[in-house]
Amino acid sequence: MSAIVINAGLVHYEAFGRGKPIVFLHGWLGSWRYWMQTMESLAIEHRVYALDFWGFGDSDKSEKRFDMEQYIALLAGFISELGIEDPVLVGHALGATVALAYAKRFSDVTNKIVAVSLPLSPASINQRLLKFNQSSLLGKVFRWNPIPTPEVATEAQRAAESVIARSIESVRQLNMLHILQSVGCSVLLVYGEKDDVVDPSAAKTLNGSQSHIRTIYLPDARHFPMIDAGSKFNRLLMDFSEKDASLETLSLKEEWRRRVR
Repeated sequence: MSAIVINAGLVHYEAFGRGKPIVFLHGWLGSWRYWMQTMESLAIEHRVYALDFWGFGDSDKSEKRFDMEQYIALLAGFISELGIEDPVLVGHALGATVALAYAKRFSDVTNKIVAVSLPLSPASINQRLLKFNQSSLLGKVFRWNPIPTPEVATEAQRAAESVIARSIESVRQLNMLHILQSVGCSVLLVYGEKDDVVDPSAAKTLNGSQSHIRTIYLPDARHFPMIDAGSKFNRLLMDFSEKDASLETLSLKEEWRRRVR
């Protein structure tokens, strides 16, 4: 277990491997741990990092830190303190919003982002998520359980009581579609076609109109494509993380193609 102090708050992280750096940012359900298999796969050729946002995992759980400004500052401080140069940012849900907001503010040090299950509008976030960690009966009451494994469920239950609701409210104050369209780096959007936490259909509004954005849908995957379709996700990330790779050269495997209806 590794930790550093950023803005007087403890931040837990893990890092291993050697090569071009990749920083993984988790979402509302879980912690750094659900990135482990992906990190192990990419660590063959990359130095991989994953941190716990404030309010999650083993990081500081002070309520004053549960907003986007604090999370952007956390990521900026993390990259600076550890001397990480030109990382690929891989964010999931909450982590995807932080990665993009950071890239808009620090455009000179960001050139590639993988945004997984990015909520493009407040309406795309399932309202049941607001009360997810307030009751262990939620899944039974709503017949809704987006957690893919017991290990992820355990980590999700460790989140601070108010962190999901507070951070979602903070995300709602941002125009994520505008931020996505205005960042100066390449952005690969990845969605599970069956995501029941963040509506993947919202990305259809992009319709290939921005050259720096590409969207890929993974069939049969839900909110955690890095787990539900791990081998495909890892291969996609590995291809995109190559030094000379671009959105144009990224090969979209035939079995990943989303059937257009």
